[in-house]
Amino acid sequence: MNNKSEKYKKPLEPILRRKLTSLQYDVTQNSATENPFHNEYWNFFEEGIYVDIVTGEPLFLSRDKFASSCGWPSFSKPISEDAVVYIKDRSFGMLRTEVRSKIGDSHLGHVFDDGPKEKGGRRFCINSAAIKFISLEDMENLGYGELKNDKLVK
Repeated sequence: MNNKSEKYKKPLEPILRRKLTSLQYDVTQNSATENPFHNEYWNFFEEGIYVDIVTGEPLFLSRDKFASSCGWPSFSKPISEDAVVYIKDRSFGMLRTEVRSKIGDSHLGHVFDDGPKEKGGRRFCINSAAIKFISLEDMENLGYGELKNDKLVK
């Protein structure tokens, strides 16, 4: 087991049910989708990082977030390709690519090829209920200082 998977662990089911709201649980554990335009981060642009609500694993940087007008937070890329897993999703008569956190196996959302070309062309459409924002000011105190020091955050 590497340091990352030792640091960010998925809690046992009873703890997870107590830790998460019903929406957070339904989104991350049952692959639900929250309502567009009525979620915490769809139109939020502070400096910091976004972590898996289940494990705390860093997933996205604020510098990679962009306004896509889709009603959910959109990012051009994950903090690391090692942080996410891609799964073909054929639900609802569509072919999409689901994005899940690697360690927590949390459903995050989907990735599409309609993002800004200058940022790589991808749009990670992520449920706010699956992530938690850690502000630039709080990163050090909450154990994410190495990301701040490496200038991964703008």
